Amino acid sequence: MNIFRLAGDVSHIVAIIILLVKIWRSKSCAGISGKSQVLFALVFTTRYLDLFTSVISIYNTVMKVVFLALAYATVYLIYMRFRSTFNSESDSFRVEFLLVPVAGLSFLENYAFAPLEILWTFSIYLESVAILPQLFMITKTGEAESITTHYLFFLGLYRALYLANWVWRYHTEGFFDQIAVVSGVVQTIFYCDFFYLYVTRGPWTGLTGTVRLWYKIEQRQDQSPISQTMGRYWG
Repeated sequence: MNIFRLAGDVSHIVAIIILLVKIWRSKSCAGISGKSQVLFALVFTTRYLDLFTSVISIYNTVMKVVFLALAYATVYLIYMRFRSTFNSESDSFRVEFLLVPVAGLSFLENYAFAPLEILWTFSIYLESVAILPQLFMITKTGEAESITTHYLFFLGLYRALYLANWVWRYHTEGFFDQIAVVSGVVQTIFYCDFFYLYVTRGPWTGLTGTVRLWYKIEQRQDQSPISQTMGRYWG
């Protein structure tokens, strides 16, 4: 294990802890996308199904347990402990638009057509887009709390450090994981775009073009009579 991976893991944990502390201290999950957190919990669940069957190292096993525990603790706080503060109307991203393509791609592009391998691939693809509901929520409300931006910063730093980790491993070991690298690049682009625009143009424009496109689609759907009728079922 190299310094880039260690720093990346630390940044990832710090990001989640920032979110948990924010929710616990404020006793509110306002501004936080529960859907993104559920997707991240699904990412860790499908990725770490080998927790009790494959032990690479003590560090690896401990980190798996930590990420699973933190992910489900976040989901618990949002949907159970502080459910009354959760704004479901703002958290309206259609996650099926992510889950269906990701599931299909994981069956088509993987390293081995085996259950655990497909689920691992699914988790890699899903992680690259799991933050979209959060960015979409910021787009819809037009604002982001400083804590939320700190959370996104450390998530972006985690992905950037993991890219450096893959470059280092390729240089020193000749190791190259195409699925993880390509997905990681996509995810990093979302974070970089968000922060560049947020810093230079303000909170509303500090959002990726992809997320703004989703918001326009959502607005058009909300204006149609059919969507208004079905909204209660699809919200």
